[in-house]
Order: sequence, then C-alpha cells, then structure tokens
Amino acid sequence: MTTNPEVIRILSVDDHPLLRAGVAALIGTQPDMTVVGEATSGREAIESFRSTRPDITLMDLQMPDMDGIDAILAIRSEFPNARIIVLTTYEGDALAYRALKSGARAYILKSMVRKDLLSAIRTVHAGHKHIQSEVAVGLADHAADDPLTEREIEVLTMIGDGNSNKIIADKLNITEHTVKGHVKSILSKLGASDRTHAVKLGMKRGITRL
Repeated sequence: MTTNPEVIRILSVDDHPLLRAGVAALIGTQPDMTVVGEATSGREAIESFRSTRPDITLMDLQMPDMDGIDAILAIRSEFPNARIIVLTTYEGDALAYRALKSGARAYILKSMVRKDLLSAIRTVHAGHKHIQSEVAVGLADHAADDPLTEREIEVLTMIGDGNSNKIIADKLNITEHTVKGHVKSILSKLGASDRTHAVKLGMKRGITRL
C-alpha cells in the first residue's frame, strides 16, 4: 500500500503577476507541491505568511513598499524556522550575501527557474541550503574583499544619484575633504577607475539599491 507524499505548501511573493503565474503553473505540475498564497510586496508577504504558515516562501527582492530582505528579516523575527527561497533577477554577490545573512535558505535567479526551482524547493524543505553555481562563484570571488562601510555605501548611492562631493558633504553634514576620502576608499575597495565605474560596479554587485 502506498501513501501520498507530503505536500509542500508554498507562498509566492513577487510584484509581477506574470512571474507569479509562471511559478504557480510550474508548481502545479508537481504532485508534492501546492501554492497556498501569493503576495505582491514585502508587507503583504508578512501578512500572508501569518495567515497561511507555508512550508516554503519564494521571495522576490526588489518590490514596492518593503523589499524582500526587510520582509525576510521581519518574517524570521516572528517565525525563526521559516524557510525562504530568494527568487530574483540579480546575481550580485553583495545582494546575495545580504539575503543569505538575513536568513534566506536559497538564492535562485529567475532566468533559471525552470531548471532549478523545483529541486531548490525540495532541498530547502528537507532542511538544506541551495545556492546556484553562478551566485556561488560571485560570493567566492569577493569573499576576501574589504567591504564598504555603511557611510561609504551611502556616499556611493548619492554619487549614483548625480550628487557632487560638495552636495554630498552638505547633505551628510560632513566636510568635502571627508567626502573625497570616502570616494578614494570606495574606488580602492571596488577596484574602480572612476566615480561612474564605481556606481556601475556597486549596482552590478548589489552593494547599492538597484
């Protein structure tokens, strides 16, 4: 006599309806999985988690209202055993590091959903972690790097917004000489040739908000 396998209950969080529909269709082909809820923002994800108590949560990172990392932190502060898989278009090592540090158990690129998502769900449900090789390589490449400080990230973000050193100094209430020191440190740590290059690297690696 055979018994039905345990059904993995899944919460899908993404602000793009087509992505949620695609994920639901893929999961719908599996006899041991079901989507029990959907959410379009981090705040909705928290409420949906409370009401559905899923086994696995699929979490996008870039969403309106509250981003995925903040939502992961909030959910895990209330439900420490929550098993969350990040599903994102961004493979930046710094972004992946923050997501995993916040408590995500897997990091999956949306371009690889059909190839990796189902196995990642089963792996995480079994209590293990899953990091795609493309992401793991980026994490390894920068593991020994000297990370940017919070203030340096703030300065880099403001550079990306088009602010001059003088404007940055005025906004942060520090001297322009101090800003120049931060910029010099940022370029050195990122291996950037100039401010524009630093901004591009910061966004690519997920150091600054995309």
